[in-house]
Order: sequence, then structure tokens, then C-alpha cells
Amino acid sequence: MRILGIESSCDETGVALVETLADGRVPRLAAHALHSQIAMHQAYGGVVPELASRDHIRRVLPLTEAVLTEAGCTRADIDVVAFTRGPGLAGALLVGAGVACALGAALGKPVLGVHHLEGHLLSPFLSADPPEFPFVALLVSGGHTQLMRVEGVGRYELLGETIDDAAGEAFDKSAKLMGLPYPGGPWLSKLAEGGDAQAFKLPRPLMHSGDLDFSFAGLKTAVLTQTKKVGTELEARKADLAASTQAAIVEVLVRKSLAALERTGLKRLVVAGGVGANRLLREQLNAACARRKVRVHYPELALCTDNGAMIALAAAMRIQAGLSQPAAHYAFDVRPRWPLDAAAAPAPLPAA
Repeated sequence: MRILGIESSCDETGVALVETLADGRVPRLAAHALHSQIAMHQAYGGVVPELASRDHIRRVLPLTEAVLTEAGCTRADIDVVAFTRGPGLAGALLVGAGVACALGAALGKPVLGVHHLEGHLLSPFLSADPPEFPFVALLVSGGHTQLMRVEGVGRYELLGETIDDAAGEAFDKSAKLMGLPYPGGPWLSKLAEGGDAQAFKLPRPLMHSGDLDFSFAGLKTAVLTQTKKVGTELEARKADLAASTQAAIVEVLVRKSLAALERTGLKRLVVAGGVGANRLLREQLNAACARRKVRVHYPELALCTDNGAMIALAAAMRIQAGLSQPAAHYAFDVRPRWPLDAAAAPAPLPAA
């Protein structure tokens, strides 16, 4: 079975083709293509939803043709068209859903809406070192920071989540306070490489709360306070402030992940989402987990950010697990807000 996946939840248009294997093994990625809108949104310092939606319209079909060409397939070879149904920006989601359902209708092929975060959660199964169930998952994607116990496809238990800003938002908002370009997270991490992580004493919110929840809004406020405090010296001390900020975020993520492993008794950790590409986070998690004889799994770096491969994979794994059945039902809706634990059972489609 060949599954085409379309991702359009925010500012990246992703298309990919995944093939299921007859022996029930993890599906294989045949081809994928991605277009990032970063350059377009930089002038505004953040994502402009209307511009994002319009750009998805321009990109999705050319990317689809590129993927099919790379895979040596034609449109007729597609068996299922999967798309991101949510969460995300409503207008952007509607583009992907509309194109997917129109393509499915034109080809006479079934379609399937997929949960964006489930895609991230399962994306490490496309890596050279895929995990095995069960595991603890640290999801650090955009506005989401969550710890999940994962027993299998669709079997997710929420252990803890952010009560305000997510880790990715803490990176981006702190970077903006320092005057770094959009998107700020990668710029902050790069700048931090030349800074002293001990230079500024920044808070580690909820570090000793006794639960597995996160909070990063207070850290962002502390960064704002420090930028005002150093005043005209900010440029000279920016690398130190970046390093201190990154160290605070990473320490919280590592400590909470270890606490989740201890609480569940599991010996396998999956890290997924854009922040999972952070070098310091990987280094500290790898070292801490090695001491505890815990295996850590990550997506390939190219698949850490939003992409079509994770959507096609999630659809394929749900079909294999018997949790979702693609249907030739082309009325569609999107779910801008959609808790991941609700993905355990497929959300009802609108009436035809």
C-alpha cells in the first residue's frame, strides 16, 4: 500500500510517500519533499496565518509531483491520501485537507485525516534506529511540550504538559527579546555555543513541583528582566544570555523526562518535535540515559520539523493497527485544537 501524506498545519508544506510492507514491518519512506516559509515570514517576525495558507496553495501540488517523480510512481499508484487534520492554523489545515480530499476524489482513492502530534510521536520509526513499544515520549513541537506514556499506536497516556508557554515558544520568544531573527530558536542555540551558561541565574520553573508538568512563561519574563538590566551591554552579553536561557530550558526537559522514566519504570525514551533537534538537549539526554541504561530514540534531523513523511507514516501505522480505516468520504473538516489522547479513537468525519 502506498500512502501519500500532506502536512500543512503551520508554515511548512510537506508531502511524502510511504509504502507499507507485506510482513507488517515499519512502513518505508519512498520519497519526501518540504518547503519552508521562513523567508516569507521573517519580515513580520512570526507566522502570518493568511500568508501561510496562500503559500500552501502554491506549493502542495508541485511538491506532490516532485515526490511521485522521485519515488518512480504516478498518481494512479497512490492507494491512500493522508492529511493533517489538526491541530494547527485553521486556514493552513484547510488547504491540506481540501487538496487531499480533492485528490482522493479525482483518483477514486480513500482519504484519512491524521493528528499532527501523533505524526511527530511516531516519526522516530522512520529513523535508522527505530524504537519499540512501550516507551516514554517527550513531545517538544512548536506550542506543545508533553510527556506521554506510549504503549502502542493509538495507546497514549498523558503524563504531563505545559501549563503556559511550551519549550519551543520559550526559545523563540526569548530570542526575540534578544533581537534575534525569526525563527529565534535555532538562532539562540547557535549563539549559545559561544556563551557561558552560568553567566545568568535564570529560573527552572516547576523543576521540583513533584509532577510532570512544565511552565516556561516565567523563564521568558526572567529573560526580559535581564535584557533590561544589562541595557546597552546586551550586545556584548547576548551569547551568555542565550547560553543561560538554553541551559535552563534543557535542564527542565531532561529532569522531567528522567522523572517520567522513573515513574513509569520504562527503559526507552522517544524525543520528537522541532526542539528535539537541539544539540545540547540530545547531548544531555544521551548522557543521562546512558547512566541509567535507558535507550533514547530521535527522528532523523530532516524529519524533526513538520513534514509529510510523519503524516504518511502515522496513517500507515494506524491502518496497520486496525485503528483507522481510510474512506472514500470527501466531506472534510479540520480540528485546530485536538488533544493527542483523543487520537486514540478516530474523530468522526462530518456528514457527506
